[in-house]
Amino acid sequence: MKFRVERDTLADAVTWVARGLPARPPVPVLAGVLLSADAEAGTITLSAFDYEVSARISVPADVEEGGTVLVLGRLLADISRNLPNKPIDVAVSGNKVEVACGSSRFSLLQMPVGDYPSLPVAPETSGSIDGHTFTQAVAQVSVAADRGDTLPILTGVRLEIDGDRMTLLATDRYRLAMRELSWRPASSDVSYVGLIPARTLSETARALGASASVDLALGSTAGGDGLIGFEAGSRRTTSRLLDGEYPKVTSIFPTSTDTEAVIRTADLVEAVKRVSLVAERNTPVRLRFAEGQVAIEAGTGEDAQASEAVGAEITGPDIEIAFNPHFLLDGLGAVGTTFSRLAFTQSSRPAVLSGQEEEDGEPDTSYRYVLMPVRFAG
Repeated sequence: MKFRVERDTLADAVTWVARGLPARPPVPVLAGVLLSADAEAGTITLSAFDYEVSARISVPADVEEGGTVLVLGRLLADISRNLPNKPIDVAVSGNKVEVACGSSRFSLLQMPVGDYPSLPVAPETSGSIDGHTFTQAVAQVSVAADRGDTLPILTGVRLEIDGDRMTLLATDRYRLAMRELSWRPASSDVSYVGLIPARTLSETARALGASASVDLALGSTAGGDGLIGFEAGSRRTTSRLLDGEYPKVTSIFPTSTDTEAVIRTADLVEAVKRVSLVAERNTPVRLRFAEGQVAIEAGTGEDAQASEAVGAEITGPDIEIAFNPHFLLDGLGAVGTTFSRLAFTQSSRPAVLSGQEEEDGEPDTSYRYVLMPVRFAG
């Protein structure tokens, strides 16, 4: 194998493929990136697979001699990113892969290609979605996924598709995020439910979202019923789905509300950040909605205390409620609109956060973030 490729082209490709490589692979070959050169097509294809997630990308190269090698992925990524901005020459010499760029020379040990697992077959497209919309929706929802491993099923994002409607849902039992959006299915009667690991989905969305459109492959078209596939441009990835029945959590959404408050999102974010500086770990911030403002307080008794008030348009009875400040800030950061609307029934019941662009406009309920209150004394 022998080829020449631009530095940025190789660095971007290896970084994309190697992003999900396990830090401690169960078998050594899973730390590798498979590099295949095709002289006829004038491309090199880089692939990685750890039995959970696969990634593949093809990029143009001047291929003198085709072939396939397996090398340590993270090492190749580090080397390619740090080389000078000149063409990179790659060639096989014995059991080594020689990488040359300018006056820089590296010799990488080949890993046994025969021991590498077969990658999932290229998925067939089930439909597509706008890249920016996909990235935003995943970010809004995945913030509420569980980061622990007590209940593995809650570390996933539930994807449900019914025709041209897509719903993303995640919860860690303390908050719940749901985003409803439209996509372009290949078939109008498509119906699908899958549970995707939130971390994998977030990384995929960030990596592919810059593209104008992202293709999705569902169920058997993804290479198997336990897989889901994503593709944008020359980048393709598959992820194994989580097994298990996701809890029926949509019943948490209140059917009616007594008090609603509309607040400028940035003002509330800054106030909560400042006040929560005195809130020790797992200590809530208290919010009192009354008289055209929300008063935010933290700390009691002999502890450090802080308070601040932010103007708000309030309808309904006054209410005082307490939240984990980090969970509240996560929701405010995800809502993505100039104003936020908080809807309450009572201080012991879940509150619903949604966004709107105008203070006196209608809420955009395509994204809703439900936050469980924290009990507080007095």
